[in-house]
Amino acid sequence: MNRIEALLTDMGLVLPSPKPPVANYLGTKRSGNLLFVSARVSEQRGKVSAEVNQEQAKLAARDAMLDLLAITKADIGNLDKITSILKVQGFVNSAESFKAHPQVIDGASELLIALYGESGRHARTATGAAQLPYGASIQLDMVVELSLSDYG
Repeated sequence: MNRIEALLTDMGLVLPSPKPPVANYLGTKRSGNLLFVSARVSEQRGKVSAEVNQEQAKLAARDAMLDLLAITKADIGNLDKITSILKVQGFVNSAESFKAHPQVIDGASELLIALYGESGRHARTATGAAQLPYGASIQLDMVVELSLSDYG
């Protein structure tokens, strides 16, 4: 077992089976040593601050990041090949009055930092949305840097 998956196991988490794209796009796309990971939505449905509370949404963000990591692993074979998390974009399907989008997306960011340490710190967007695909509470995508020695 690689280092990152061992850390996930220690945290009591497992990577889900990678979900295929639901339309005409790729799950990931490489350019040099960068890997762009297409967005995935959470299993959690509903508007944050209306049907879903902030803590449930934060857990949904963590779980959506697990989906992104599963897609990444399916492409590169080993999550240890990631040298840095560069960017995460997070969207929160929220009630109009909800303002704590950054704290919700912290569910994803905190997982990445726990797994990758300082290399897991990243630039980020945390935006509220009136609606997300399939009524999901959270949608995430990310850009990661891969080790050049492992790139192939």
